[in-house]
Amino acid sequence: MVRGDIHEIKLPGRREQVQKGRRYAVIVQADALLALSTVVICPTSRSAFQASFHPEIAIAEEPTQVLCEMVGAVDARALGERAGHLSHDELRAVDDALLLVLDLR
Repeated sequence: MVRGDIHEIKLPGRREQVQKGRRYAVIVQADALLALSTVVICPTSRSAFQASFHPEIAIAEEPTQVLCEMVGAVDARALGERAGHLSHDELRAVDDALLLVLDLR
């Protein structure tokens, strides 16, 4: 597991607006911290609206949006099978969206 990997993940369904059920997530945590019991991820959606903080990636050749405003930590054991890895350009777009969402500029 490394930063930029795409994994299946089961997210808890607590509120209507939170993505729930079987989804994919992008690992955004620094590789140096991946030995921790939690992993920082951004969930994805194939039906989210387009926005500067929803960079588009491809999962199984399907256009998919990374929901960078929903960045959060999950138990590493919640990660399922690896489904791919972001390209350099996709990872850079996710980084830019995280900078915007977290106001790190």
